[in-house]
Amino acid sequence: MASLVVVQHRQPSSTVLSSSLSDFNGARLTSSVQLRRKVWQPKGALRVSASSAKKILIMGGTRFIGIFLSRLLVKEGHQVTLFTRGKAPIAQQLPGESEADFSDFSSKILHLKGDRQDFDFVKTSLAAEGFDVVYDINGREAVEVEPILDALPNLEQYIYCSSAGVYLKTDYPPHYEVDAVDPKSRHKGKLETESLLASRDVNWTSIRPVYIYGPLNYNPVEEWFFHRLKAGRPIPVPNSGIQITQLGHVKDLATAFIKVLGNPKASREVFNISGDKYVTFDGLARACAKAGGFPEPEIVHYNPKEFDFGKKKPFPFRDQHFFASIDKAKSLLGWTPEFDLVEGLTDSYNLDFGRGTFRKEADFSTDDIILGKSLVLQS
Repeated sequence: MASLVVVQHRQPSSTVLSSSLSDFNGARLTSSVQLRRKVWQPKGALRVSASSAKKILIMGGTRFIGIFLSRLLVKEGHQVTLFTRGKAPIAQQLPGESEADFSDFSSKILHLKGDRQDFDFVKTSLAAEGFDVVYDINGREAVEVEPILDALPNLEQYIYCSSAGVYLKTDYPPHYEVDAVDPKSRHKGKLETESLLASRDVNWTSIRPVYIYGPLNYNPVEEWFFHRLKAGRPIPVPNSGIQITQLGHVKDLATAFIKVLGNPKASREVFNISGDKYVTFDGLARACAKAGGFPEPEIVHYNPKEFDFGKKKPFPFRDQHFFASIDKAKSLLGWTPEFDLVEGLTDSYNLDFGRGTFRKEADFSTDDIILGKSLVLQS
């Protein structure tokens, strides 16, 4: 049986690179502890008023999005419980996070250990605890959500992390929330979850991020570019490099998740969340170089159809235009992203890769295939 416990995890603090963006939330947080209203001033922090403290369950919460979201919720005065399998520490001091902030967070965060695929356990444990709000950060299939809804008949709100990947390809970008979706997309499980929520008598909100970046990112988005820039290697970019995409900083995403909490305008609604501006693949390579203080990168374009990479992925983005409108979230929620792209990439670099930390080791094997052929063609 799992038990609900207060986690008090202590670690030595880390040395942090000096930077105007080196603090945990892009700048050091200053706030007074109030349940009724909290004012957040610095870049990357949240300005939001919560009507009352809630008993909140986060499904997941120890990897990327949930790390930032849980801290904001705790600072708002909510009782926050993370439901995880217990494989990762529940509380870890993060780069740029003060001793006082970490101590406060680690003394308040709660943990419910279990496997969400064990539906019977999910039903009994959640029903026993009772929660006002569920943030589902790691749900992938509708079948994983049903036992949660069944266990919590008095749930006030179910907030789901979906994906902009559910949209059907279009000749008329950007994607809007009312656009056609693709039932065959690799994110069809998230689409089916949204359908389930819509079919149930529950107050729900779904967030559809585009590409997410920021410190602790476990997907090789900015890290892929940083590895090549640090090694002084050319950056292989498919086709023309003018394909347009969109990235949103994880801290801006976390504030969006807070903005929908208890917000009647978010009831049974879907919101795209990402950065304010779009960027080309070539532009992203240059932005990463600027963020990390590297020279202007050498960009090599190639035709992916001329290569057989096997199961390896030679580039971290889908080779197409892919971006979404965030106007609905800005209009209805009063949310706006605070990080521009270079500033956000700088934050990510200074708090993560620039400190020598990353999720995946550099693998230049597909680069060497591309560059080897390019050199032959040029000779």
